Amino acid sequence: MKILFWYCKDHCYWLLFLTVIFFTLSILCFLYQIDIEILFYGTLLCLFFFLVLIGTDFYRYKKRHDQRILIKTEAIDQVMDLHDSTLPGIEYQVLLKKIERARLEAIDQNEEQFKQHMDYFTLWIHQVKLPISAMQLLLEEDHLSKEKLKSQLLRINQYTDMVLAYLRMNASQTDYVFKETDLDETIRQSIRYFSSEFITRNISLIFKETHLFVLSDEKWLVFVIEQLLSNALKYTKPYGQIKIYLQKDRELVIEDNGIGIQASDIPRVFEKGYTGFNGRQDKKASGLGLYLCKEICKKLSCQISIESQVESYTKVFLTFEQSYKTVR
Repeated sequence: MKILFWYCKDHCYWLLFLTVIFFTLSILCFLYQIDIEILFYGTLLCLFFFLVLIGTDFYRYKKRHDQRILIKTEAIDQVMDLHDSTLPGIEYQVLLKKIERARLEAIDQNEEQFKQHMDYFTLWIHQVKLPISAMQLLLEEDHLSKEKLKSQLLRINQYTDMVLAYLRMNASQTDYVFKETDLDETIRQSIRYFSSEFITRNISLIFKETHLFVLSDEKWLVFVIEQLLSNALKYTKPYGQIKIYLQKDRELVIEDNGIGIQASDIPRVFEKGYTGFNGRQDKKASGLGLYLCKEICKKLSCQISIESQVESYTKVFLTFEQSYKTVR
Protein backbone atom coordinates (compact mmCIF):
# COMPACT_ATOMS: atom_id res chain seq x y z
CA MET A 1 0.00 0.00 0.00
CA LYS A 2 2.89 2.33 0.70
CA ILE A 3 4.21 2.18 -2.84
CA LEU A 4 0.68 2.68 -4.22
CA PHE A 5 0.31 5.79 -2.07
CA TRP A 6 3.59 7.19 -3.37
CA TYR A 7 2.66 6.33 -6.95
CA CYS A 8 -0.62 8.22 -6.62
CA LYS A 9 1.18 11.13 -5.05
CA ASP A 10 3.82 11.19 -7.81
CA HIS A 11 1.15 10.91 -10.54
CA CYS A 12 -1.62 13.00 -9.04
CA TYR A 13 -1.62 15.24 -12.12
CA TRP A 14 -2.85 12.27 -14.23
CA LEU A 15 -5.75 11.67 -11.88
CA LEU A 16 -6.56 15.37 -11.87
CA PHE A 17 -6.41 15.43 -15.67
CA LEU A 18 -8.83 12.45 -15.87
CA THR A 19 -11.27 14.15 -13.48
CA VAL A 20 -11.19 17.38 -15.49
CA ILE A 21 -11.86 15.46 -18.75
CA PHE A 22 -14.81 13.59 -17.17
CA PHE A 23 -16.46 16.77 -15.90
CA THR A 24 -15.79 18.54 -19.20
CA LEU A 25 -17.50 15.75 -21.13
CA SER A 26 -20.40 15.74 -18.68
CA ILE A 27 -20.94 19.48 -19.12
CA LEU A 28 -20.76 19.19 -22.93
CA CYS A 29 -23.28 16.31 -22.93
CA PHE A 30 -25.63 18.34 -20.74
CA LEU A 31 -25.36 21.45 -22.90
CA TYR A 32 -25.89 19.61 -26.18
CA GLN A 33 -28.46 17.23 -24.64
CA ILE A 34 -26.49 14.08 -25.56
CA ASP A 35 -27.79 10.79 -24.24
CA ILE A 36 -26.27 10.03 -20.84
CA GLU A 37 -25.69 6.41 -21.85
CA ILE A 38 -23.26 7.53 -24.54
CA LEU A 39 -21.33 9.48 -21.89
CA PHE A 40 -21.40 6.53 -19.53
CA TYR A 41 -20.09 3.99 -22.06
CA GLY A 42 -17.55 6.45 -23.43
CA THR A 43 -16.30 7.11 -19.92
CA LEU A 44 -16.07 3.39 -19.14
CA LEU A 45 -14.10 2.79 -22.35
CA CYS A 46 -11.70 5.63 -21.60
CA LEU A 47 -11.40 4.45 -18.02
CA PHE A 48 -10.52 0.93 -19.18
CA PHE A 49 -7.67 2.10 -21.40
CA PHE A 50 -6.55 4.52 -18.74
CA LEU A 51 -6.39 1.77 -16.14
CA VAL A 52 -4.38 -0.43 -18.51
CA LEU A 53 -1.96 2.44 -19.06
CA ILE A 54 -1.78 3.21 -15.34
CA GLY A 55 -1.32 -0.48 -14.48
CA THR A 56 1.57 -0.81 -16.92
CA ASP A 57 3.15 2.38 -15.65
CA PHE A 58 2.66 1.30 -12.03
CA TYR A 59 4.40 -2.00 -12.80
CA ARG A 60 7.42 -0.12 -14.19
CA TYR A 61 7.30 2.27 -11.23
CA LYS A 62 7.37 -0.65 -8.79
CA LYS A 63 10.19 -2.34 -10.76
CA ARG A 64 12.34 0.79 -10.55
CA HIS A 65 11.55 0.99 -6.85
CA ASP A 66 12.69 -2.63 -6.41
CA GLN A 67 15.92 -1.80 -8.25
CA ARG A 68 16.64 1.03 -5.82
CA ILE A 69 15.95 -1.32 -2.93
CA LEU A 70 18.37 -3.79 -4.52
CA ILE A 71 21.14 -1.17 -4.46
CA LYS A 72 21.00 -1.18 -0.67
CA THR A 73 21.52 -4.93 -0.41
CA GLU A 74 23.40 -6.03 -3.54
CA ALA A 75 26.70 -5.14 -5.17
CA ILE A 76 26.53 -2.19 -7.55
CA ASP A 77 27.83 -4.24 -10.50
CA GLN A 78 24.76 -6.52 -10.22
CA VAL A 79 22.45 -3.51 -10.22
CA MET A 80 24.05 -2.19 -13.42
CA ASP A 81 22.99 -5.38 -15.22
CA LEU A 82 19.31 -4.55 -14.70
CA HIS A 83 17.56 -3.45 -17.87
CA ASP A 84 15.64 -0.17 -18.07
CA SER A 85 15.08 1.25 -21.55
CA THR A 86 13.49 4.52 -20.44
CA LEU A 87 15.47 7.76 -20.68
CA PRO A 88 15.66 8.18 -16.87
CA GLY A 89 16.69 4.53 -16.61
CA ILE A 90 19.47 4.97 -19.18
CA GLU A 91 20.69 8.11 -17.43
CA TYR A 92 20.47 6.24 -14.14
CA GLN A 93 22.68 3.45 -15.50
CA VAL A 94 25.23 6.00 -16.77
CA LEU A 95 25.29 7.57 -13.32
CA LEU A 96 25.78 4.16 -11.68
CA LYS A 97 28.67 3.37 -14.03
CA LYS A 98 30.29 6.68 -13.20
CA ILE A 99 29.92 5.96 -9.49
CA GLU A 100 31.35 2.49 -10.00
CA ARG A 101 34.40 3.88 -11.83
CA ALA A 102 34.97 6.39 -9.03
CA ARG A 103 34.63 3.60 -6.46
CA LEU A 104 37.16 1.39 -8.26
CA GLU A 105 39.58 4.31 -8.62
CA ALA A 106 39.25 5.03 -4.90
CA ILE A 107 39.90 1.36 -4.12
CA ASP A 108 43.00 1.35 -6.35
CA GLN A 109 44.21 4.56 -4.75
CA ASN A 110 43.70 3.20 -1.25
CA GLU A 111 45.44 -0.06 -2.15
CA GLU A 112 48.38 1.85 -3.62
CA GLN A 113 48.59 4.06 -0.54
CA PHE A 114 48.40 1.01 1.72
CA LYS A 115 51.19 -0.65 -0.30
CA GLN A 116 53.33 2.47 0.02
CA HIS A 117 52.71 2.54 3.77
CA MET A 118 53.61 -1.13 4.06
CA ASP A 119 56.78 -0.65 2.01
CA TYR A 120 57.84 2.29 4.13
CA PHE A 121 57.05 0.69 7.49
CA THR A 122 58.89 -2.48 6.42
CA LEU A 123 61.90 -0.34 5.58
CA TRP A 124 61.44 1.68 8.76
CA ILE A 125 61.43 -1.45 10.94
CA HIS A 126 64.70 -2.62 9.39
CA GLN A 127 66.21 0.82 9.86
CA VAL A 128 65.16 1.23 13.49
CA LYS A 129 66.49 -2.24 14.32
CA LEU A 130 70.04 -1.07 13.53
CA PRO A 131 70.36 1.39 16.45
CA ILE A 132 68.50 -1.04 18.71
CA SER A 133 71.03 -3.77 17.87
CA ALA A 134 73.86 -1.31 18.39
CA MET A 135 72.49 -0.42 21.84
CA GLN A 136 72.27 -4.10 22.75
CA LEU A 137 75.93 -4.57 21.82
CA LEU A 138 76.92 -1.48 23.80
CA LEU A 139 75.09 -2.80 26.87
CA GLU A 140 77.15 -6.00 26.69
CA GLU A 141 80.44 -4.09 26.87
CA ASP A 142 82.32 -3.87 30.17
CA HIS A 143 82.64 -0.11 30.00
CA LEU A 144 79.29 1.40 29.12
CA SER A 145 79.56 4.52 26.95
CA LYS A 146 76.70 6.93 27.64
CA GLU A 147 77.66 9.06 24.64
CA LYS A 148 77.35 6.14 22.24
CA LEU A 149 74.05 5.11 23.79
CA LYS A 150 72.76 8.68 23.44
CA SER A 151 73.84 8.67 19.81
CA GLN A 152 71.85 5.50 19.05
CA LEU A 153 68.90 6.75 21.05
CA LEU A 154 69.00 9.95 19.00
CA ARG A 155 68.82 7.91 15.80
CA ILE A 156 65.75 6.04 17.10
CA ASN A 157 64.14 9.35 18.02
CA GLN A 158 64.85 10.66 14.51
CA TYR A 159 63.26 7.64 12.88
CA THR A 160 60.23 8.10 15.12
CA ASP A 161 59.92 11.77 14.11
CA MET A 162 60.20 10.76 10.46
CA VAL A 163 57.40 8.20 10.62
CA LEU A 164 55.14 10.67 12.44
CA ALA A 165 55.89 13.31 9.80
CA TYR A 166 55.18 10.77 7.07
CA LEU A 167 51.78 9.95 8.56
CA ARG A 168 50.89 13.62 9.05
CA MET A 169 51.93 14.36 5.45
CA ASN A 170 49.39 11.81 4.17
CA ALA A 171 46.62 12.95 6.50
CA SER A 172 43.60 14.78 5.06
CA GLN A 173 44.28 17.73 7.36
CA THR A 174 47.73 18.90 8.38
CA ASP A 175 48.40 21.36 11.19
CA TYR A 176 50.30 24.11 9.35
CA VAL A 177 50.44 27.39 11.30
CA PHE A 178 52.17 30.14 9.34
CA LYS A 179 53.71 33.06 11.18
CA GLU A 180 56.86 35.19 11.19
CA THR A 181 59.65 32.86 12.31
CA ASP A 182 63.14 33.76 13.44
CA LEU A 183 65.32 31.61 11.18
CA ASP A 184 68.34 31.86 13.47
CA GLU A 185 66.40 30.61 16.48
CA THR A 186 65.00 27.74 14.37
CA ILE A 187 68.54 26.77 13.34
CA ARG A 188 69.73 26.96 16.96
CA GLN A 189 66.97 24.54 18.02
CA SER A 190 68.22 22.02 15.46
CA ILE A 191 71.86 22.54 16.48
CA ARG A 192 71.01 21.95 20.14
CA TYR A 193 69.18 18.78 19.17
CA PHE A 194 72.39 17.38 17.61
CA SER A 195 74.85 18.97 20.05
CA SER A 196 75.92 15.61 21.48
CA GLU A 197 76.57 14.27 17.97
CA PHE A 198 78.82 17.19 17.14
CA ILE A 199 80.78 16.67 20.35
CA THR A 200 81.00 12.86 20.19
CA ARG A 201 82.20 12.80 16.58
CA ASN A 202 84.40 15.90 16.91
CA ILE A 203 82.67 17.63 14.03
CA SER A 204 83.10 21.40 14.02
CA LEU A 205 80.23 23.74 13.25
CA ILE A 206 80.43 27.19 11.72
CA PHE A 207 77.13 29.02 12.02
CA LYS A 208 76.84 32.54 10.68
CA GLU A 209 73.68 34.26 11.85
CA THR A 210 71.28 35.11 9.04
CA HIS A 211 69.26 37.86 10.81
CA LEU A 212 66.39 36.62 8.68
CA PHE A 213 62.69 36.31 9.49
CA VAL A 214 60.60 34.02 7.29
CA LEU A 215 56.87 33.43 6.94
CA SER A 216 56.68 29.73 7.73
CA ASP A 217 55.49 27.03 10.10
CA GLU A 218 58.14 26.81 12.80
CA LYS A 219 57.52 23.17 13.72
CA TRP A 220 57.77 21.90 10.14
CA LEU A 221 60.71 24.16 9.34
CA VAL A 222 62.59 22.77 12.35
CA PHE A 223 61.88 19.27 11.05
CA VAL A 224 63.35 20.13 7.62
CA ILE A 225 66.52 21.68 9.08
CA GLU A 226 66.94 18.76 11.48
CA GLN A 227 66.73 16.29 8.59
CA LEU A 228 69.32 18.24 6.60
CA LEU A 229 71.63 18.47 9.61
CA SER A 230 71.12 14.76 10.27
CA ASN A 231 72.20 13.92 6.73
CA ALA A 232 75.21 16.23 7.02
CA LEU A 233 76.27 14.56 10.27
CA LYS A 234 75.57 11.08 8.93
CA TYR A 235 77.88 11.44 5.91
CA THR A 236 80.58 13.66 7.44
CA LYS A 237 83.60 11.84 8.78
CA PRO A 238 84.90 12.50 12.33
CA TYR A 239 86.82 15.78 12.64
CA GLY A 240 84.91 17.08 9.64
CA GLN A 241 83.14 20.40 9.32
CA ILE A 242 79.58 21.64 8.78
CA LYS A 243 78.75 25.23 7.81
CA ILE A 244 75.44 27.05 8.00
CA TYR A 245 75.24 30.47 6.38
CA LEU A 246 73.12 32.76 4.23
CA GLN A 247 73.78 33.74 0.64
CA LYS A 248 71.85 35.84 -1.90
CA ASP A 249 69.93 37.47 1.00
CA ARG A 250 67.32 34.70 1.33
CA GLU A 251 69.11 31.43 0.50
CA LEU A 252 70.16 29.33 3.48
CA VAL A 253 73.07 26.96 2.86
CA ILE A 254 73.91 23.86 4.91
CA GLU A 255 77.31 22.66 3.75
CA ASP A 256 79.43 19.71 4.84
CA ASN A 257 82.76 18.30 3.69
CA GLY A 258 81.61 14.67 3.84
CA ILE A 259 81.56 11.88 1.30
CA GLY A 260 79.35 13.77 -1.13
CA ILE A 261 76.76 12.51 -3.63
CA GLN A 262 77.41 11.05 -7.03
CA ALA A 263 76.33 13.27 -9.93
CA SER A 264 74.04 10.54 -11.29
CA ASP A 265 72.18 10.38 -7.96
CA ILE A 266 71.51 14.11 -7.46
CA PRO A 267 68.45 14.32 -9.80
CA ARG A 268 66.76 11.50 -7.83
CA VAL A 269 67.70 12.20 -4.20
CA PHE A 270 64.28 13.74 -3.50
CA GLU A 271 62.38 10.67 -4.73
CA LYS A 272 60.66 8.56 -2.09
CA GLY A 273 62.70 5.49 -1.17
CA TYR A 274 65.72 6.44 -3.27
CA THR A 275 68.95 6.13 -1.28
CA GLY A 276 71.63 6.52 -3.92
CA PHE A 277 74.98 4.76 -4.13
CA ASN A 278 76.43 6.12 -0.88
CA GLY A 279 73.22 5.44 1.01
CA ARG A 280 73.17 1.82 -0.13
CA GLN A 281 76.83 1.34 0.76
CA ASP A 282 76.46 2.95 4.17
CA LYS A 283 73.10 1.23 4.90
CA LYS A 284 72.02 4.15 7.07
CA ALA A 285 69.66 5.78 4.61
CA SER A 286 65.91 5.19 4.60
CA GLY A 287 65.29 7.12 1.39
CA LEU A 288 62.56 9.15 3.03
CA GLY A 289 64.25 12.12 4.73
CA LEU A 290 64.89 14.25 1.64
CA TYR A 291 61.55 13.23 0.13
CA LEU A 292 59.76 14.55 3.23
CA CYS A 293 61.86 17.72 3.13
CA LYS A 294 60.88 18.32 -0.49
CA GLU A 295 57.16 17.77 0.16
CA ILE A 296 57.17 19.98 3.27
CA CYS A 297 59.07 22.74 1.46
CA LYS A 298 56.33 22.80 -1.17
CA LYS A 299 53.80 23.49 1.57
CA LEU A 300 56.06 26.14 3.14
CA SER A 301 56.62 27.97 -0.18
CA CYS A 302 60.31 27.22 0.07
CA GLN A 303 62.65 25.90 -2.62
CA ILE A 304 65.16 23.15 -1.84
CA SER A 305 68.06 22.00 -4.03
CA ILE A 306 71.37 20.16 -3.68
CA GLU A 307 74.86 20.60 -5.08
CA SER A 308 77.58 18.05 -4.36
CA GLN A 309 80.92 16.63 -5.36
CA VAL A 310 82.06 13.15 -4.29
CA GLU A 311 84.63 13.09 -1.46
CA SER A 312 84.56 16.87 -1.34
CA TYR A 313 81.34 18.60 -0.23
CA THR A 314 77.56 18.67 -0.23
CA LYS A 315 75.52 21.88 -0.18
CA VAL A 316 71.81 22.02 0.46
CA PHE A 317 70.06 25.26 -0.45
CA LEU A 318 66.81 26.47 1.13
CA THR A 319 65.39 29.52 -0.65
CA PHE A 320 62.65 31.37 1.21
CA GLU A 321 60.20 33.28 -0.97
CA GLN A 322 58.66 35.37 1.81
CA SER A 323 61.31 36.73 4.14
CA TYR A 324 62.92 39.95 5.33
CA LYS A 325 66.22 40.77 6.97
CA THR A 326 66.66 42.61 10.24
CA VAL A 327 69.50 44.83 11.32
CA ARG A 328 71.03 43.96 14.69
